[in-house]
Amino acid sequence: MTKHPFKIGLFGIGLDTYWQQFNGLENRLIGYLNEAANRLRSFGTEVLNLGLVDNPTKAFTAGHDFRKGDVDLIFLYVTTYALSSTVLPVVRRAKVPVIILNLSPEDSIYYKTFNQLNDRTKMTGEWLAYCAACPVPEIANVFKRANVPFEQVTGVLNNENTWQEIKEWVDAAKVAHLMSHNTLGLIGNYYNGMLDIYSDITLQCAVFGNHVEIIEPDELTALRAEVLGTEINTKLNQFTSVFDIDASCEQIELEKAAKTAVALDKLVERYHLGSLAYYHKGTGNANAETMSSIILGNSILTANGVPVAGEYEIKNAQAMKIMDGFGVGGSFTEYYAMDFEADVVLMGHDGPGHLAIAEGKIKVKPLQVYHGKVGSGLSVEMSVKYGLVTLLSVVESNGKVFFLVAEGESVEGPILEIGNTNSRYRFPIGARKFVENWNAAGPAHHCAVGVGHIGAKLKKLAHLLQIEMIQVC
Repeated sequence: MTKHPFKIGLFGIGLDTYWQQFNGLENRLIGYLNEAANRLRSFGTEVLNLGLVDNPTKAFTAGHDFRKGDVDLIFLYVTTYALSSTVLPVVRRAKVPVIILNLSPEDSIYYKTFNQLNDRTKMTGEWLAYCAACPVPEIANVFKRANVPFEQVTGVLNNENTWQEIKEWVDAAKVAHLMSHNTLGLIGNYYNGMLDIYSDITLQCAVFGNHVEIIEPDELTALRAEVLGTEINTKLNQFTSVFDIDASCEQIELEKAAKTAVALDKLVERYHLGSLAYYHKGTGNANAETMSSIILGNSILTANGVPVAGEYEIKNAQAMKIMDGFGVGGSFTEYYAMDFEADVVLMGHDGPGHLAIAEGKIKVKPLQVYHGKVGSGLSVEMSVKYGLVTLLSVVESNGKVFFLVAEGESVEGPILEIGNTNSRYRFPIGARKFVENWNAAGPAHHCAVGVGHIGAKLKKLAHLLQIEMIQVC
């Protein structure tokens, strides 16, 4: 959620010359437009419906109204034939993505009834109520020549498949809106030597529109020093309710983690953070204790709309925020190993997990060493819910950002019980081909995993952001 509401713009088009010629046509088309507006509102969105724009004068006004209305996305409902000159002024001034709705009022014209009207004027009026497809090539031609990006939904007004596709556009636009108002906090510094995770922060802001707040670990440590005993106890109670805490976890380690979790909550509130990426090596100082006790707090944040990526993986914090924005989770993950016998890929990560998509309660276990990092402490062990999953990597290459996506399945089976997130994933193209195709796109070694298959929504988001998407399966 942001304090700037997500808004959809909607307008229909027609030709004002028709209204005097064909009795009832205008009201009929306005009725179709209002049906569309009601369906869009049913998705929980605010809709600015400007009605039928049927001449250039109204088009100029509509462009200003959409701009003043601060809409994020425009649906252009082509109700009948209309001149492209009634469309271009609207979208040029509004300067937001536009989706052409080429929707017929019925599956088919009732030819027999139509041909029995015995009145050529009535017949033409009836035909015009069905001719949404007629001006779409004209509009598309003008948009192409004017460099106006557009997408299309072609179907029937009251068809559920049509509205499922429209809802995917709305969901994607909501996530684009969310990303463009998000503040991504960066705590610490990169993990030394991981060249693949280094990001162009300016490019990330340019593509997604988000703000980045660079935060010193000392600030989190200072907040931690101010945490009260009552706050620690409250957080410990939360740990008990959301985690399955192993009996071998020492109370002092739980208290350290609770103290850090409280400090994290305060840091998020201070900077209005919507996502985080972090890493700090530490050398035995206070910051080292802060960063080695951060995993439980970060897991809770991740489950509550503030996804956290370890190893300062900025691109993956973006991917996790996108997946969370779609309501499907977005847990930090990477390859662990391949099981050729079962034809699955084992994937997971140390550090935070997404509680909302865990198979059962997340386990908390003590680790004597954080592999590849300084320190020891508590970590989380979980598998992603069994069933359909989608992997998303936000990739930087040659000065551009693109999405890399795969759809697969989280399957039951043995995992490595090492105190980390860990799942078994099966892909329709097989483990070998998935790994080869995924690697060929050149992503960083981290990605975000969410539940369900949402490749279609991610593709629409990529279109709205005007970036490429590669889907390997």
